[in-house]
Amino acid sequence: MGHRLTRIYTRTGDDGSTGLGDGTRVPKDHPRVAAYGEVDELNSVLGLVLAEPLPEPVRAVLAEIQHRLFDLGGELAVPGRAVIDAGDVEALERALDTLNEDLPPLRDFVLPGGGRAAAACHLARAVCRRAERALVALARAEDVNPESLRYLNRLSDLLFVCARVAARAAGEPEVLWRPKPRP
Repeated sequence: MGHRLTRIYTRTGDDGSTGLGDGTRVPKDHPRVAAYGEVDELNSVLGLVLAEPLPEPVRAVLAEIQHRLFDLGGELAVPGRAVIDAGDVEALERALDTLNEDLPPLRDFVLPGGGRAAAACHLARAVCRRAERALVALARAEDVNPESLRYLNRLSDLLFVCARVAARAAGEPEVLWRPKPRP
């Protein structure tokens, strides 16, 4: 391990700025800081998902994703750095295909729910979409690794499928959206 945190507080951010991995200081509301903050929140929500009973294939894929999200946060903390690659996106696609294989096809939208684990997956999916929006906002101002954008887009799809698998494993029904009838 390269660096050990021996002191947690530094006081350097008391003025509302933070240091990026390349040593530059930016305001704490900078789009880059917002993007890696959203990725950090997503990783924390995945920690909550993993605290729930889950089918082992879902648990295994989400545990690995936590490591990739830490990689993504590190990537975003250093302008110009790229860590997430096409292989990471392809791994998500393989997991999506495998987990989706035994699910019944959808004909309606599914409401968040289906038991605690499934609901937590839905929350993670929503936070993932927010992280993706933050990354898109950053990409308007600075160069962003396009594979990272693809990764978050695919991850939100995977989290939706994980929610469906978790609901099914728990014996919970999926709640289908009933749109309000039009007058």
